[in-house]
Amino acid sequence: MKAIWNNEIIAESNDTIVIEGNHYFPADSIKKEYYKPSETHTVCHWKGTASYYSLEVNGATNADAAWYYPVASQMAKSIEGYVAFWKGVQVTD
Repeated sequence: MKAIWNNEIIAESNDTIVIEGNHYFPADSIKKEYYKPSETHTVCHWKGTASYYSLEVNGATNADAAWYYPVASQMAKSIEGYVAFWKGVQVTD
């Protein structure tokens, strides 16, 4: 699977985990040069507290377009540290 935004591949892996329709990419599959930590956090009732990254690609910024669970709940341990996307990021084969 590939995650693409602003004409760049920002993550690529054959080992994504799909939960609730979102592909979660292993942390070592993201191209870290495009990711900037965000102060945003949200809480999922069963996965835990999510942290966010903003994407900076080819001079454009997509605020809070990627999220991950640095410490996932027991029910979501399989995606702890994995990164998922929204806000116009295309995930494709």
